[in-house]
Amino acid sequence: MKTDTASRTAQYMALFRALETNRPSGKRLFTDPYAFSFLTARFKFITQLSVFPFIRNLVDQIIRRRIPGALSSGVARTRYIDELLQQAVRDGARQVVILGAGYDTRALRLGFLHALPVIEIDHPATARLKKERLMKSLGGLPRHVRYLEIDLNEQKLEQLVDAGDIDTSIPTVFVWEGVSNYLSHEAVAATFAFMGCFPSGSHVIFTYVDEKVLRYPAAFFGGEKLLQDLRQIEERWTFGLEPFLMRRYLDDFGMDLLEDFSAVEYRRYYLPDRAEKGYEFYRVAFAIKR
Repeated sequence: MKTDTASRTAQYMALFRALETNRPSGKRLFTDPYAFSFLTARFKFITQLSVFPFIRNLVDQIIRRRIPGALSSGVARTRYIDELLQQAVRDGARQVVILGAGYDTRALRLGFLHALPVIEIDHPATARLKKERLMKSLGGLPRHVRYLEIDLNEQKLEQLVDAGDIDTSIPTVFVWEGVSNYLSHEAVAATFAFMGCFPSGSHVIFTYVDEKVLRYPAAFFGGEKLLQDLRQIEERWTFGLEPFLMRRYLDDFGMDLLEDFSAVEYRRYYLPDRAEKGYEFYRVAFAIKR
């Protein structure tokens, strides 16, 4: 991403969550009343109109045509990660670290996190804009959340530990959504090594892309257009991993893989009536520190 601007993809994810929130209460996967605060004026207008079924269907069709599969994949994985996070907290996590937080609002909208310390870590440009938007919409920042700034491609997470910003002695659950595909192989490995330093029983919830989409994007519906669009907004994907190698990859960092599902699988589970093609290369994995 550009070093002086907030992530464009973070804006899109906020839009997807805002649109999902405007669906009828019995048909939505989650409610995110905070996502609207992060939208541009244009996206806010679109979201407001989406309460009308005709407009909502039209907006869905436009998004599907421009970014096949992204909308359904995005909202389904949001719900999936919410549930994995709750499972990790039930299993003993006493600290939450959200890496590359973007406009993630879990610390606000998930009640079971309100009694836990939540640490959000992101690129300075996105982190600062997020705090500004929250200050404007909420009148202040939530007391249980700390917002830290770092560029994972340029800086080390250990710096935050040295500064006393993160406690590495307590069981922690990491949420690392929509980030690894933008980093170098070295930065991804360094991040997993850092997470591997936390106590046994700590959890990691993370997304990654099938490495094949980087080598041969035509193998996936919409893959070529997506990578071209990302290059145009200077948010290129640089890291992927073949799914069959994930268990071995995590083993090197002292972690055991618990789950690893593609967009096809978690969409089928959460959105059986809204199935669509696209984004099959996107995956969510769940691991635990041995």
